[in-house]
Amino acid sequence: MAAEKLETQSVDNEALDIIFRKARTHSAWQKKEVPDALIKNLHDILKFGPTSANVCPARFVFVKSKEAKERLKPLMAEGNREKTMLAPVTAIIAYDLKFYEKTDKLAPHDPKGVRSWFEGQPKAIQETAFRNSSLQGAYLIIAARALGLDCGPMSGFDAEGVKKEFFPDQDVVPNFLCNLGYGDPSKLYPRAPRLGFDESSKII
Repeated sequence: MAAEKLETQSVDNEALDIIFRKARTHSAWQKKEVPDALIKNLHDILKFGPTSANVCPARFVFVKSKEAKERLKPLMAEGNREKTMLAPVTAIIAYDLKFYEKTDKLAPHDPKGVRSWFEGQPKAIQETAFRNSSLQGAYLIIAARALGLDCGPMSGFDAEGVKKEFFPDQDVVPNFLCNLGYGDPSKLYPRAPRLGFDESSKII
């Protein structure tokens, strides 16, 4: 019997434009609210992105209220302060250094085995948490764009201050921040160049 032909699926060009080709990093924002329901939907999409052994180390705080923004304001680098205060939402993407404590839920096939890879192994914990929370932050950007939001990912903040202010008494470390909302396209600069395939890649 002939082998069944495997069907492949892909999104259309419009979706690729929205997520990648025409998407931009925004610094100026329209005065348009991002509803809590949309933020929760964003999380419920990004959580399906793959991580090592499904450990899901990222922890997210979506800074939205005026009071919370005021707490974040003094912790931002000067060049990032105004854009952050004007953004409808600022996501703090952080990582939990005790992520392995959730393996009962996240690795039900072998919770003790997966936990043993990390418990008491600080180098493995740090590398896994940082790498995979960075991946999850990228999933956040892709999911946000797919949902019609614009993004402004940033470094340039007092990481220790953010930890003390938003993750007190927790083994959680800030990775990066990402403003979310509806960008003002009139304030965009021309897109910067990207490297071509032969400049950055090879097939071997």
